[in-house]
Amino acid sequence: MAEAGEVLVIDEVTGGQLTASTREMLAVGRRLADDLGVRLAAGLVGHGIQSTPQEAIHSGADRVYTVDDPLLGASQVELLLEALAHVSRAARPSILLMARTALGREAAPRLAARLGVSLAQDCLEVSIDPSTRQLLATRPVYGGNAMARVKSIDTPQFATIRPKVYSPLPPDEARRGEVVPMQVALDSSRVRTTVVEVVKEETAGIKLEDARVIVAGGRGLGGPEAFRPLQELAEVLGAGIGASRAAVDSGWVPYSWQIGLTGKTVTPELYITVGISGASQHMAGCSGAKCIVAINKDGDANIFRQARYGVVGDWQKLLPAFTAAVREILTQPEAS
Repeated sequence: MAEAGEVLVIDEVTGGQLTASTREMLAVGRRLADDLGVRLAAGLVGHGIQSTPQEAIHSGADRVYTVDDPLLGASQVELLLEALAHVSRAARPSILLMARTALGREAAPRLAARLGVSLAQDCLEVSIDPSTRQLLATRPVYGGNAMARVKSIDTPQFATIRPKVYSPLPPDEARRGEVVPMQVALDSSRVRTTVVEVVKEETAGIKLEDARVIVAGGRGLGGPEAFRPLQELAEVLGAGIGASRAAVDSGWVPYSWQIGLTGKTVTPELYITVGISGASQHMAGCSGAKCIVAINKDGDANIFRQARYGVVGDWQKLLPAFTAAVREILTQPEAS
């Protein structure tokens, strides 16, 4: 059934569809499989996943292993791990990939332990060493202050990849592939935890992960009330709004706004920072931004080393003028 040496991507499903991070993993998996000259497989476990295998094939997979069981519909990680381990052993991949999402952070280390392999976590880049045909993974170390390139001598070589560092492939509905249903004898008695309630956080405005423009504030703003002018600018630009960890830890804004190593990874076309010093932990979450504009009163702040455009000065004087200028430009007839 399986061909030794496949690249296997563990898929995630939300609302009956593959998640955006899964499509990103399939894109990078497709590139690695092509470099090795092997198949790209997807592992899809859950309940009521009938349509998603074809979606995985359209996104780059050659083969999809599925486990569809009612016991997998209750978000029980112990049962999920049983299914994932079964699929991973059956597929016999040379490389195993998973997105570093909430599920990836919880399940990947435990899956690695069950398979008896090491795990390269939170990778920003993966490639194939042409001389050894091994996976090379680049990941942040020392709190994001340095990057390490690592490889594993285990099989499969297992890595989790940070979302948003790769772009998904355009869906190709003409692609054809193989769907391999699998049966796993799941034991509900192994469940040690019970999901009592799932609370979905409703977010207003544009999601940070999808925003083309983001306005973000940091400790330099001085307090929560200072985020109101930032929100005004974000509304004018049709932008998402974010924050540094310092602002979140101070209780000024919710965690869902946090950008950085321990927050969200974003890749906007324009990233405007106000009062953010540019610590490496923050820059790890926005290094994929195409253009960074920084406003900070400290001319020696690290953010100016990363920004394309920078303004040294008091944000309380600069930001209202900047917002007014942007509003004027956007309201001109030719701007539309």
